Amino acid sequence: MLSPASKNESREKLSQNQQIATKLKDTCCHLTPAAMKFSNILLTLALSLLLSPAPVHADVRQQDLPDLGDSSGSVISPEMERRIGQLFLRNVREHANIVMDPEVQSYIHSLGYRLAANSDNNAQNYTFFMVDDPMVNAFAAPGGVIGINTGIILNSESESEIAGVVAHEIAHVTQRHLARMFERQQQLALPMLAALIGAVALTIVNPQAGQAAMTAVAAGQAQYGINFTRANEEEADRIGMQILARSGFSPRGMADFFERLHRTSRYYAGNAPEYLRTHPLTSNRIADARSRAENYPDIEVKNTGSYELIRMKLMATGQKSEADALKLFREKMQNAKPDQITATRYGLTIALIRAGEFSEARLHVDKLLEQDNEKAAFMLLAAELENAQRNYDRSVDIYERMHKLYPYYRPLVLAHARTLLAMKRGTEARTLLRDYGRTNTTDHQYYELLSQAEAQAGNEAESGIARAEQFFLLGDTSLAIERLKYTERQPGINYYQQQRISARIKHFENELALERELLF
Repeated sequence: MLSPASKNESREKLSQNQQIATKLKDTCCHLTPAAMKFSNILLTLALSLLLSPAPVHADVRQQDLPDLGDSSGSVISPEMERRIGQLFLRNVREHANIVMDPEVQSYIHSLGYRLAANSDNNAQNYTFFMVDDPMVNAFAAPGGVIGINTGIILNSESESEIAGVVAHEIAHVTQRHLARMFERQQQLALPMLAALIGAVALTIVNPQAGQAAMTAVAAGQAQYGINFTRANEEEADRIGMQILARSGFSPRGMADFFERLHRTSRYYAGNAPEYLRTHPLTSNRIADARSRAENYPDIEVKNTGSYELIRMKLMATGQKSEADALKLFREKMQNAKPDQITATRYGLTIALIRAGEFSEARLHVDKLLEQDNEKAAFMLLAAELENAQRNYDRSVDIYERMHKLYPYYRPLVLAHARTLLAMKRGTEARTLLRDYGRTNTTDHQYYELLSQAEAQAGNEAESGIARAEQFFLLGDTSLAIERLKYTERQPGINYYQQQRISARIKHFENELALERELLF
């Protein structure tokens, strides 16, 4: 039973939250249509929290309870973390500008897992992805979902600096800082958790909407926030530095990056909502990072060739226009030091292909292949040049040579499949993709190509199944279910396909129920 005073307090709280909810609705009504759809998810999450009376809990402060260690699982289990993380990721994929270049994806995945393998919890599954945004930012969500802005790579001066940022985020995951933070706040309900995570996702898509939503959530429960505590930050720095050293990177990379960001005031110009700056830099934190780094042996760590090439690729594709990219890289080639020429030439070649300067691009491709005719990045660039000129037979020849060297390299498989589809050789593309999918992790890009390949090969049922998987991974679970049900009704479906479709419908419906549970 609640006392009269408690009832009055609850009524006052509910009245305040109703006013906040009205402001949040008014703000979201002015969004663009693209942002409105995603904002509705967050809006529902926030309203479900704000329009609910504050939960009442038994007073356990006087109970002599034993210390059972990390109790974060009592608020959100590892399985629930995973599922919330995947829901977060699907919504970000649907609305944010995720870098889709397979080579960039492969690089950040490889770097991330190199670091994760040297963490204290190397059994944790991770999803590493990059957001196409020049602002320096990185973030971790429950379930091992880690996002890195392209600005991190573009503003780095060494691979150890990037690795330091990723290692820091991995430490937040392995130490379960999000779950532990919520555990300390006993009144935090699951809808609040979902609202906070949704706010972060929405801010990635639309900073104005995200800031408004987070203000509303914070006003509803002012004592809560997603910003990590100082202790969390110190722990993530310390453990991240250990991961760096174990992985063969320089621990000084983390301190170097912190110092440069601190010196560069434009990163704090107010363009990014404070909420997304989950790792605020202070002089003490930088000094602590430098002090810890000095405790490790001072070893020279060279950048990998992949880092240099990916950085140049992001620089070439991130300019406002092809003309800007060409101007930038022509200047860089003129001023490049001997050890920078290869990577700069690679970036210039990408800019030339995008600008349609094929003859000059071929000269640079030939020079790159003269240096190393078996390097995957150079061979893929050569094939890209042939594709740009619709010399598909030549590009297929390159891909077939590459398969002998890198049989399951994801960027190669996807590029090869796209070329085969452009040549209307769907059956070959289907065989290639199915063979890859048997032993490798698949994603929405894979299923998009597989759906096209199955359709070209005349397998409409398999095309529909693959398309449903693509929709699900892109965040539209309802559409995935509708696609499967439509496919199920088509003539010619065999028993095996019916069973697969039935199983996937059940799985997607369970996931949709979870989404609705979080939303309501």
